[in-house]
Amino acid sequence: MLSAYRRSGADLPFGRPHRPHGVAMEGWFWRFTDVESGTVVVALAAVNRAADGRAWGTVGLAAHPGGFSRSALVDEAFAADGSLAIGDALHADPGSVRLDLGGDAQLSVELSEAVPWPRRAFGGLGVAQTIPGLSQYWHPWLLHARVRGHAVVDGRRIALDGAVAYAEKNWSNGGFPESWWWGQAHGFGDDGDACVAFAGGRAGVGPVRMLATALVVRAGGETIRLVRPLQPLRVGVDAQGWRMSGRTPGGVSVEVEGHANGTAPHSLPIPLPAQRRHREDAALQHLAGELRVVLRRRGRTVFSGTSALAGLERGNGGPGPAVGS
Repeated sequence: MLSAYRRSGADLPFGRPHRPHGVAMEGWFWRFTDVESGTVVVALAAVNRAADGRAWGTVGLAAHPGGFSRSALVDEAFAADGSLAIGDALHADPGSVRLDLGGDAQLSVELSEAVPWPRRAFGGLGVAQTIPGLSQYWHPWLLHARVRGHAVVDGRRIALDGAVAYAEKNWSNGGFPESWWWGQAHGFGDDGDACVAFAGGRAGVGPVRMLATALVVRAGGETIRLVRPLQPLRVGVDAQGWRMSGRTPGGVSVEVEGHANGTAPHSLPIPLPAQRRHREDAALQHLAGELRVVLRRRGRTVFSGTSALAGLERGNGGPGPAVGS
């Protein structure tokens, strides 16, 4: 019964949302930020199930500066409790990622000093993670880790020793939402461990849709989470930027504001699982936007910081050109 429940996408309290669920699309995403060099590298992967039940995979690599982005559709894909293998293109576990899309697109990193999602009853979506059949689930399972390794981007070797890592998982039996927004940032100055991550869109169960957003902030050794519509969280995402504000049940007010900062977006692929195809133009992510976060408790500022290497994304999962085989 538990296996069937998890195949709906849901997790019980104190479950492990980052484990595979066996749904139509399970995506993994890593982001590596090197503040000193101004470099950001992102890797993405997905295990997808076609209409005939066969698994196929998505692998992608993108980097800033330079505008590089490369992705591939892979015939074989497998995810287990502690490992992920997508053909010969990607192998990953909680402490390492190896990616190879040819000589000009490679990644080899080891992760240490990991700060995982804190031990709580619920993950990034809060109590919503227990609802079967949501159109999309999301969980930031790694909030901070130290990186050792390198990437090869457009034939150029990039050292990532000393960078910081973030990792998340998203999954669904229904593909991506009609529209969504997303963001993540490290590099907030004095608090090198601070992390902001959010994901939202038009989500729901079956034909019922509503605007939903989950916002996670880790600063000063504390992790807070706000989830709309379960909690009061104001969200505005448009051509002017990404803006969120709310208050936790513990009385911490949160303000987040992001801007593209004049940077052009990278086009990242999203899988269309049943069709065994990719949408290459659906996810537009700025790898080096600007994001500011302020936390206040009883009117007193307890954390304030700005990152100039934020990932900020807007997406559209509606009809559009698809590529693949």
